[in-house]
Amino acid sequence: MLDVPDELVDELVPPVAAGMRLLLGLIPARPAARLGRLGASEQARPAVRVGHRPVPLPPPAQLVSTSSESVKILGLRRLGALYARPGPRVADRRVSAPSEPSGLAALRELAALTTERLLGALELTVTGMEPVDVPGLTVYLPPPPPAGGRYGFAPAGNDSEAFTAALLLDGMRPGLADLVLALARRLAVHPSIVPLLVAPDAADEQAVAAQHGRAHLALAVAVAHTVVGHVQVPSLADRAAATVGMGIGAAAVVLRQTPMPPAYAPALLNKIRAEYLLPRRSFGSVRVSRHRFGLIEGSFPDTAGFAGNGLVAVVDGGAVIRTGMADGPARVQLTVLAEAPPEVASGWEEIVEVSWHATEGLASVLGPDGTSEPQLRAQTPPWPGDYRLRVHARGRDDHDDPDAETYELVVWAAPAAPEIVHRRTDRLGHRLRGEPEPARPARPEHAYRWIRRSLLSQAATVTVTTGATVEQVLRAFGADPGRPESIRSIEADLYAGDSNFPWVAVLDAGPAILTVEYNGFQGSQEPVLRRASAHGRAASMFWNVNALMRLSFAEQGRLLAAFEPGMSAAEPKVDAEPAVTAATAGLELADLVDRHLKGLVAVERFTGYGITAADLDRITTAGTGFRILPFADGL
Repeated sequence: MLDVPDELVDELVPPVAAGMRLLLGLIPARPAARLGRLGASEQARPAVRVGHRPVPLPPPAQLVSTSSESVKILGLRRLGALYARPGPRVADRRVSAPSEPSGLAALRELAALTTERLLGALELTVTGMEPVDVPGLTVYLPPPPPAGGRYGFAPAGNDSEAFTAALLLDGMRPGLADLVLALARRLAVHPSIVPLLVAPDAADEQAVAAQHGRAHLALAVAVAHTVVGHVQVPSLADRAAATVGMGIGAAAVVLRQTPMPPAYAPALLNKIRAEYLLPRRSFGSVRVSRHRFGLIEGSFPDTAGFAGNGLVAVVDGGAVIRTGMADGPARVQLTVLAEAPPEVASGWEEIVEVSWHATEGLASVLGPDGTSEPQLRAQTPPWPGDYRLRVHARGRDDHDDPDAETYELVVWAAPAAPEIVHRRTDRLGHRLRGEPEPARPARPEHAYRWIRRSLLSQAATVTVTTGATVEQVLRAFGADPGRPESIRSIEADLYAGDSNFPWVAVLDAGPAILTVEYNGFQGSQEPVLRRASAHGRAASMFWNVNALMRLSFAEQGRLLAAFEPGMSAAEPKVDAEPAVTAATAGLELADLVDRHLKGLVAVERFTGYGITAADLDRITTAGTGFRILPFADGL
């Protein structure tokens, strides 16, 4: 930060205060409120994600001429290059540049429409403002570029005019934006300026935020006008746009570092309460540490005991949940209801219901480090009072499959009541309660958990056929056995977007013929299953990313049953076919967890063969697929 003496800051107070009074009434409320809320948001630069790891944005590049007679000018990260050449033969080289000035970086991050609205509101007034004579300021201004250079500017992208002009001027006079920011920071805490920045008491959140942003923007633009007025600006640059742009950027930095006005918190709470609706559901993940996460109003508590129910401990301002995993991300659904759920949900291994008292409301799902995803923060009702929390957990014993551990927290307002344990079946809960661990045989669908980490994780149809050859199965699907293609070429045609056609990969697994459709569903169609099962059996399981599923069974050319697992409408069909009943027995299809994996178990039971990870590897290694052509019967 530039070291500007107090005497110069005092000298700037009268002209800057006068400029503020001239500008304050011109700044529109909505973009001013967006600026004003910067202090309430997280103060962090955005990151670019590479895979699952966030990495910071790279610094801008700098284009520097090697000629001693030319002028060193900043290259522009997204706008192209600003360059200077005195003659036709100059060798240029690209080198790393210093970081972008903080004010310009903050200006870049603002929405271009917000910046353009502010420029439109202030541009004419700034153009007509008389230059301010502050003699002591000139020694802190960056020196002008050497005479004789030629300048070119090639903008590219969708940045605002204010940002383009500010970046151009700072490129010609490096350090100008930093000087504007340094002076705006100093004046924002000056005793004579502080009264002009105080927002009046108000109950309306936008009014408080707008006044907060408006006052600091008026200050920063007035400072920028005073500074830029001392600079000789080439005709290539727009003085007014650069002034407003530097002012907006400096205001954004100062506002991010300035506490919100005292009136803002109650005004924001009033807004949240007025807009709060039930029911509401949020999905996300929370970082578990030391086997814990919680639903917490304030800071995460240091200790919590779980010997009572083995799952949840009530603490001041919330509750802490005991996990099976020691560290890592846990999947959580948070549901807030107006009243108690009508029934206890199925499919969970542990369910405990407790009462807790909210001191203020707006509790968040947090890890012990105090962090979580935004959609899990401040989600409970924004009022103090007594609430019930029903915690659902499954997968706490499945240390070999971290994806299996999931939680649902259900909250509703209710008077304090005794704790209720609705379900207590996992081994961890028994250990924590000091009880003998139950014998829990592995669920049959656990054998198919590898599907979650395979190419079939999101959408697929797996069909298993007995009593047929590969050629017969392909013809049943409507594919020509004599026209194999590489999967790569098929996918290339699909990605090209010229057509959308089904295709299938096939494997002779010995006891059965296995067909796999990546994001396809032909194996769930009745005509295909009838043809495929003409001399034996065929069964298929289809699922997609929208949680649509279909489990189908056919024998000797007859469709026995086809239904969505867990849907009660399928029960009469299943009960009418003993072979289907046997295939689905004990799978708990009414429990919607891992329905597609349970369906694969049923397919295996019915046909005597189930797909394995090794089978999928063989299909992938072979890399051969067959396009499916429509039949005359409409398939």
